[in-house]
Amino acid sequence: MKRRNFVKVLAAASVGVVAGLPDGAGARPRVANAQQTTGFPRGTGRMVVGCQSRNRTSRENLEFLARHGVYHMDPGAPRFIDGVGWDIGDAQRQVEEARKHGITVQAFHLPLSSAGIDRVVVPNVMLGRSPERDREIEMLQQMIEVAGRAGVPMLLYNTIILPILRTGRTVDPARGNASYSTWNYGEAVRRGMHEEPITGGGADVDEIYERITYLLDRLLPVAEEYRVRLGNHIADPPAPAGYRGVTRWNSPDVFAGIQRFAQLYDSEYHGFNLCLGSTAEGLRDPRTEIIPIIEWIGARRQIFNIHLRNIKGGWNDFQEVYPDNGDMDFVEVVRTLRKVGYDGMLMPDHVPQHEADGARDQGFAFAYGHTKAILQMVYGWNAYA
Repeated sequence: MKRRNFVKVLAAASVGVVAGLPDGAGARPRVANAQQTTGFPRGTGRMVVGCQSRNRTSRENLEFLARHGVYHMDPGAPRFIDGVGWDIGDAQRQVEEARKHGITVQAFHLPLSSAGIDRVVVPNVMLGRSPERDREIEMLQQMIEVAGRAGVPMLLYNTIILPILRTGRTVDPARGNASYSTWNYGEAVRRGMHEEPITGGGADVDEIYERITYLLDRLLPVAEEYRVRLGNHIADPPAPAGYRGVTRWNSPDVFAGIQRFAQLYDSEYHGFNLCLGSTAEGLRDPRTEIIPIIEWIGARRQIFNIHLRNIKGGWNDFQEVYPDNGDMDFVEVVRTLRKVGYDGMLMPDHVPQHEADGARDQGFAFAYGHTKAILQMVYGWNAYA
């Protein structure tokens, strides 16, 4: 049976199970006292500045975003209820608090994060351990339902075992001694980082894809039911095959990995949280090679969100820099995104640090302004919200 047809069978089963069985009898728990409000697509017709850097809907954070003209966000996640999933009331509260400041919650983050297998609440999904992963997947299904009923049209997630890989920081005197998060594979090997043990042991790329499809075979029917897009983030960074015993799903050829993942399903709810920085980290010449990747994914309508992060360098050796001094031309990037019809968020991501007070806020304020300036260049003065 083709995977797409298998998903349709599971979708029918999912709807029947939810409607027909009580909690605790093998059913995915229903979310009570909520109205489904989300829809797909929910595009604005043009790109907007987005945010995941200030992952809360406090008054302080929302006012910071509004002052910088950022009206679309991913605030992180609703309150987690152990053994259940997300608190629907907290999800609705976050949406409403943002709305009071003119800000739309466009996404939440599933607890499949980039922090690594030791720091997630659902580790068995990517470790491939049954039956433990089945209960975790039930919670993830419940989270999709919560997002749909709260009117949040997208969930972002990672499918990784290793955490984000970095070897240190590089100081740039020309940018006021800003420091850039750095990865150098040769340095990692010299320091023996490639031999560090990992929880659950290693996995080759086919094992990783088995775990991904086991997950998505069960999540996509629910995503389609509640009309919530699922956007996967590129493993950060792409790394040589077998690094610490793991071959990441987009390694060692990042474009081939993207194509393999994209073609697992033809569902309009299956796509990418396309981090340009992480993608560029797997390229030899990011400036030229990133454009055909955007064009290929964009033609398939599988770009759900963009992390607008720039780097210097590429495969096995890079630094995360300011958006205006990396190797990618973000004006060309945004024009390409417009050409393929992308109309979602552009999220500044992983800004450089420095020793002055308020370094993080300064970095994001600069990135928001830089992104807005590019959008005004591409669309015309004040042609977007």
